[in-house]
Amino acid sequence: MSDTALQDAPTHDPTDATDMDLEWLTLEENESIQWASTPHRYSIVPAFVIGIPLSLVLVGIPILVASYLQYANTNYVVTNRGLYSKRGIISRDVQQIGFDKVQNISYSQSALGSSLGYGSVDVSTAGGSGVELQFRNIPDPASVQELIARETDDQRRGESDAAADADDVLDEILEEVQLIRRAVTDDHAGEPRQTSDGASTEQPATDDT
Repeated sequence: MSDTALQDAPTHDPTDATDMDLEWLTLEENESIQWASTPHRYSIVPAFVIGIPLSLVLVGIPILVASYLQYANTNYVVTNRGLYSKRGIISRDVQQIGFDKVQNISYSQSALGSSLGYGSVDVSTAGGSGVELQFRNIPDPASVQELIARETDDQRRGESDAAADADDVLDEILEEVQLIRRAVTDDHAGEPRQTSDGASTEQPATDDT
């Protein structure tokens, strides 16, 4: 992934997206990454607060390991075509939503997340029930929400422009058909007509005087 693809992305401290493992992501032709991130590293602080004391009796070690592996194996990506979420330690759970399906976008931050700079972005789709995709504990969720909203608007604006262009082309075609039909009608109007006995008569000329 190039630095250019991320130059307009929301700023986020902890994770250098250029170092992320995105080999699971398959992009379509002309699709480019606008933003990519793992969860904010500070989002695992609560697990460490609970897990470190409990590690003295070995109970906290699984909590620490599971929290870190979940953090390290979760990726969120925004492209110019849609949204991607990848989770899973042993198996992968990849979810994708195109901007044409995005209906509502919201973000939320807990008191701790607000103080440490992370939160979640929820995405609902048209016809869906509730939140269809969630970017959990990501850096700067407000900026990511704005990015998704902007990309969604651009997608819909592009579709509207394409529809308008199609209408213009159709209008031009109809106009050409009407011109051709008018020309054919005028040509037939000047041709001689056959009478019932086989004789031909010409259309009377119009006296313009």
